[in-house]
Formats: sequence, structure tokens, C-alpha cells
Amino acid sequence: MKKVLIAACVSMLTTLLMAGGDKGATLAPVAGISSAPCKTNNVYVENDTKLMWQDQAYTDAEIGATKRGHSVGKAGTLSHARNYCRTLNYSGYSDWRLPTSEELMYMHNAQDDPFVYSKGSDFWSSTPATENRYYVVYAADAHRYKRNPSESNYIRCVRCLGEDTVLFDGSKKAK
Repeated sequence: MKKVLIAACVSMLTTLLMAGGDKGATLAPVAGISSAPCKTNNVYVENDTKLMWQDQAYTDAEIGATKRGHSVGKAGTLSHARNYCRTLNYSGYSDWRLPTSEELMYMHNAQDDPFVYSKGSDFWSSTPATENRYYVVYAADAHRYKRNPSESNYIRCVRCLGEDTVLFDGSKKAK
């Protein structure tokens, strides 16, 4: 009986110590949770070439897909990349396409990387190379390299600015 009583007292004291004491002024206030979404549909408008570029965060699944040779979202084979851009409905537009290697080299050759969500890796282009391969552009050096269409690389879609394109300042695109 004595052991049971000691065990009960130890258990009660442990519970009181773990539960804490006065919770009034010692607890920090609860942080507010933003109702804004975590991801935004960013685009980059390149005025010299009159092109609008998709600039969206890459998910863990997309990053893993390039490493494992799979196709998921903004990463995959050339066939997946073409289909992804052709069916993309992003930032209010549905006329996206896979960029040429020249367009990608121009964008990645800039002094400062214009993209918010950048990857120092290969991006598919629509430009054919030789030996049944297609060019990718390595973002870190803005050079193009031949790749097998079955390889998995990142995807960044582009669209031409049309006559009805409204720019971020609210004005229409100049002719």
C-alpha cells in the first residue's frame, strides 16, 4: 500500500510539474495565420522580345522527377514538356508554348536572373539538334546542350505578348 501511495504522489507531482502553473501572462500570443495563398502565379515580361515567361515555384515532386527521370508538372521528358506548355492555363492565359533555345539563352544570359523561381539546371527548348536530340539550355551558364527526348529536365513556358495583353501598370501592350 505504501508503494502505491508513493507512486500516486510521484505521478501527481509529475503531472503538476508538466502542466505548468499560471498561464495568464507567461504564454506568448498565438501567431495569426495569413489567409493569402502560399504560391502565386508570377510571370516575367521581357519587353525587348515581347515575351511573357512563366515564373512559378518548383515543387519537391518536380525537383525529384528530374533526378529520377520522371515527368511531373514542370519537369519531365520533351513530350511531357510540349504537352505541359500546350495545355497550360496560367495567370489568365492559355496560349503558352515551349520556348526556343535562343529565347532561353537570351533570358539566362542576362546580368541578373530575372526569375523569382530560378533553377541552375537544364530547361527544355523546342529547338531540334542533331542525332534525334533536342537542345536544353543550362540556366547557370546560358549555353545549350543536346539531350535525348526521353531525359527529364525542367520546363519554363513562354507566350508572345498579344495585342490584348494588359501589362502590370494597367496599360495595353504597345504596337
